[in-house]
Amino acid sequence: MKILVVGNGGREHALAWCLAQSARVNTVFVAPGNAGTATTPKLENVDYQHVSQLISFCRQQAIDFTVVGPEAPLAAGIVDDFRAAGLAIFGPDRYCAQLESSKDFAKQFMRQHNIPTAAATTFDDAAAAHDYIQQHSLPVVIKADGLAAGKGVVVAQTHQEAHQAIDDMLLDQQLGQAGARVVIEDFLVGEEASFIVMVDGQHVLPLATSQDHKRLLDHDQGPNTGGMGAYSPAPVVTPAVHQRVLEQIILPAVRGMQASGHPYTGFLYAGLMIDDQGQPYTIEFNCRLGDPETQAILSRLDSDLAGLIQAALAGRLDQVAAQWQPQTAVAVVLAAKGYPQAVQSGDPIQGLDAARQQAHVFQAATLLNQQGQTITNGGRVLSVVGLGNDVASARQQAYQALENIRFAGMQYRQDIGHKALSAEVADKAATTDKA
Repeated sequence: MKILVVGNGGREHALAWCLAQSARVNTVFVAPGNAGTATTPKLENVDYQHVSQLISFCRQQAIDFTVVGPEAPLAAGIVDDFRAAGLAIFGPDRYCAQLESSKDFAKQFMRQHNIPTAAATTFDDAAAAHDYIQQHSLPVVIKADGLAAGKGVVVAQTHQEAHQAIDDMLLDQQLGQAGARVVIEDFLVGEEASFIVMVDGQHVLPLATSQDHKRLLDHDQGPNTGGMGAYSPAPVVTPAVHQRVLEQIILPAVRGMQASGHPYTGFLYAGLMIDDQGQPYTIEFNCRLGDPETQAILSRLDSDLAGLIQAALAGRLDQVAAQWQPQTAVAVVLAAKGYPQAVQSGDPIQGLDAARQQAHVFQAATLLNQQGQTITNGGRVLSVVGLGNDVASARQQAYQALENIRFAGMQYRQDIGHKALSAEVADKAATTDKA
């Protein structure tokens, strides 16, 4: 079997690596890939990015199916183009991808289908947005309507921060067309979690739960990023919460897309806020796997991912199940100097082989230079994933492994999994007290 994965990040490295674990898979091509996918067994980079080139490549190579990693190709309609060419591809079409590519579309969709989410109003006029902010309680969340690579969200604690975010997006156009409209929504209180499922148009197959860490610095401080780390599973998603998410969020979204005439296929990601009563609210929908959640989740998968995707493409997700290692996975992102603003690239990376002896290392913003050396090539450079019987041991493995890695200006959080670790310590203390 031959498979194509579209993308070049850590998510795509993890996807391709996981697909290659199947004995039925000969080669996983990655377009365009990175230094990690160029050097992992059974993976091969393809220097094509235009859809027409990828379609021709799939025909020439008799690719069994394609999996799309990032959101931009989905929003641009790569799935529509592949289907029109008669090629198997796992992902939502352009219409469904609006759940992620337009925050305004997603809000309207959620209101229409009674999916719990924060109240929100959309603006394309800066003056009207400023007037609204003056009357709104704080904190408040300002989101760019379009795709902004995880950087289009500002949680404003003061009116000054809110007004600045509006000016940055609507007037100064710092996010380009993505910020031509903004969605201003109420701030939700609770604990975040990531809930990702596979969808075949009608049936859903939940993947392992996870929790992302969006802020750049320890203790959830600093600017929002694309994600500085993740762990799986997320204890906040109890069995009761899991059932509520399926019944109140995931299934209504899938049925809503069916009713629209665009059945949803692919990965569907609900970013959740879970309040202290265990009620989940939808912060956002993404139409693909998360990054770095994928690196943590797929490190725990015991099933054949290629087989699961084939079942989804055949509309048979109700006939399969995903098996998971009982271990906890903790993924720590190593970012380049200057991330998430002015990023420094081109720095040699040392210690990868030593780190791989202790943990999974998935590469993202990396490149092989002319001397065959791995160098940095963007903001989030690597994800190091530790596995352990609990959060504490998984964290220890990840952080010990990353101590081998060096590149100029390397930055990372030292508290990934801190909420789960606190809960774990409390649980152990309670158990000891009972004993």
